[in-house]
Amino acid sequence: MSANSKEVESMDEVDLFLGQKTLPMFIDGEWVSPESCDTIDVVDPSNGKKLTRIFAGNATHASQATAAAQKAFQSSGWATMPKEERAKMLFKLADLIEENVNVLAKLESLDVGKPLAGVIDFEIPFSAQAFRYFAQVSLDYDKYTKPLDLTDMDAHYVRSPYGVCGFIFPWNFPFLLLAWGTSAALAAGNTVVVKPAELTSLSTLYFCKLVKQAGIPDGVVNVITGYGADAGMPLAEDPLVRRMSFTGSPEVGQKIAETCGRNLKPVKLELGGKGAAIVFDDVDVKNTAESLAGAITMNTGQVCCTATRWLVHENIYDEFISEATNALNNVVIGSGADANSQMGPVVSEVQRQRVLGYQSKGLEQNAKAIVEGKPCSPEGSENGFFVTPSLLTGDVDNVCFQEEIFGPSAYVVPFKDEDTAIGVVNSSNYGLANSVWTNDLERAKRVAENLVVGNSWINAHNVFAYGLPYGGVNKSGLGGGVNSVETFEDYLRGQTVARPLG
Repeated sequence: MSANSKEVESMDEVDLFLGQKTLPMFIDGEWVSPESCDTIDVVDPSNGKKLTRIFAGNATHASQATAAAQKAFQSSGWATMPKEERAKMLFKLADLIEENVNVLAKLESLDVGKPLAGVIDFEIPFSAQAFRYFAQVSLDYDKYTKPLDLTDMDAHYVRSPYGVCGFIFPWNFPFLLLAWGTSAALAAGNTVVVKPAELTSLSTLYFCKLVKQAGIPDGVVNVITGYGADAGMPLAEDPLVRRMSFTGSPEVGQKIAETCGRNLKPVKLELGGKGAAIVFDDVDVKNTAESLAGAITMNTGQVCCTATRWLVHENIYDEFISEATNALNNVVIGSGADANSQMGPVVSEVQRQRVLGYQSKGLEQNAKAIVEGKPCSPEGSENGFFVTPSLLTGDVDNVCFQEEIFGPSAYVVPFKDEDTAIGVVNSSNYGLANSVWTNDLERAKRVAENLVVGNSWINAHNVFAYGLPYGGVNKSGLGGGVNSVETFEDYLRGQTVARPLG
């Protein structure tokens, strides 16, 4: 089949999927359309048009899903089958994701508004790799370990799956984060209940079709849709959920953590960030400025780990500002379907007003707009939720330097010496990801290791690889990260088995 034929076939599949009156939930291997249940309109951020509808689930649906997941954990054989058999299904699921890359990418692009090319080339293939990676981890992992030599007892330590794991995901990278979270839990033998963001549930629901095709037993994967307070919080509160994971804002993460804490339930929180980039005066100024401009416009700045605080050495500050301004002013803004588009809309009008509102607050606090963010309407997308990039400067106590905006906006300040820059970066309550830009690799390593953060990157920003742990500290998260063997172990509970000798 030619590439064009595959593209047409994918579009037909997308139209068929979205053509349902209301997209059903997926519980116990069945598509569920609850009676007397409110619905939520799903809107294309590029033009404001309705794409389809999803159900606004509630505590009843959360309970149905967790009960199905518990039954599957106990009786489907998923938790107890040979790891080779379970891994085979996950490898098959990864293959199916890659085979359906065009459908998944189109749904993701429509739902979030992001340019289609990046979703096809990176996000969906990288998601498939998550399932393949953790399937292989499960094959290589020995769940049994022996303690240090004990003369008076025979003992070992064994790791086993928790049972039902709950996941609540945000709207910025719906499919990629679904893969990052659930792949490790499933590979470890757990069952899962997923509550995607109400704004962006499409690719997650389509994923359920692939789960069925992969032969994964009914009830192992369940998806409920709806608002966080109505469907997400009941999931965190449900006693059948033995392990909880939330990705999203620190404010909601704190509420999830409080709920889990009251029930002594372990929780993983992947939260927001206020990433910094420290730029020394020995860099290629033009390339570095363009790289950081690309970081804040990727996914329209809706990236928790992106670099939105730029600390630039005073010796190159003016040149850097000039190059960054030129790069930001020349970003091609358009719908996700436009092949020339480099930056799409933000996900909703609420988010656009948040981004512009932060800029207004920053200017009221005496920040200066080097590049001013404004609403815009690319040709053919007059009703979309578009905003131009912005670059502000001023005091470091400004709200736009201190708080996460989650849009294509950066704040730049000059610095004189290394220690001052480190102190300014570490003054933040966040701690997800920072970067150091310099040709002096000894200095780069020194500075990177002195930053209080989960991830330090050198001469690049947004660096991910399977096997490389990714997580946050402080206000950016707790309970372990993603993408590594340590993540796999997060979804296994430990148990000591000991027998006295003599």
